[in-house]
Amino acid sequence: MGLKYVLFDWGGTLMVDFPDQSGPMADWSEVEAFPHAVDTLKKLRDSGLHIALATNAADSDESDIRSALARVGLDDLIDRVYCSRGVGHAKPSAAFFGFIGHDLGLPATDLVMVGDNYAVDVLGANDAGIRAVWLHDGSRAEHDTDMRRSIRSLNELPDVLRAWGGTTQQAHSAERKR
Repeated sequence: MGLKYVLFDWGGTLMVDFPDQSGPMADWSEVEAFPHAVDTLKKLRDSGLHIALATNAADSDESDIRSALARVGLDDLIDRVYCSRGVGHAKPSAAFFGFIGHDLGLPATDLVMVGDNYAVDVLGANDAGIRAVWLHDGSRAEHDTDMRRSIRSLNELPDVLRAWGGTTQQAHSAERKR
């Protein structure tokens, strides 16, 4: 099987997380899509991939999340929303990622997680057997031992996923153990 769904973290990955704002993001006075988010999601969808949000948002339910996404033009580009409040588990637990795979009817090898939190998004997904891409600004690159799984801008993601076209989860797991 091949890649079918790209799972994205929400705050700090697809949308800017403003630390001075509180409560559901849909109610914030200011919301902003992350640079290149709209174009990247369009490219991924045009290539035949599906998009899901996988978030631990504490103050928002799916309706709130959809409202915030709509304010920045992302809602129509996201097929599914998985929030820890609705899932009953939080990242980085394998149960969170397992719920998503089960709900989509897909094995872990058909999923990729993209997120800005190395421990929660990347290692959590990897521990559940899902490949992951770490979005970071370069200031914490000490965690990144394989630049093929690391991007500094969302517009780099389509090329990373294309390069992974034939990579299997078993090869990734073996590579990680070295």
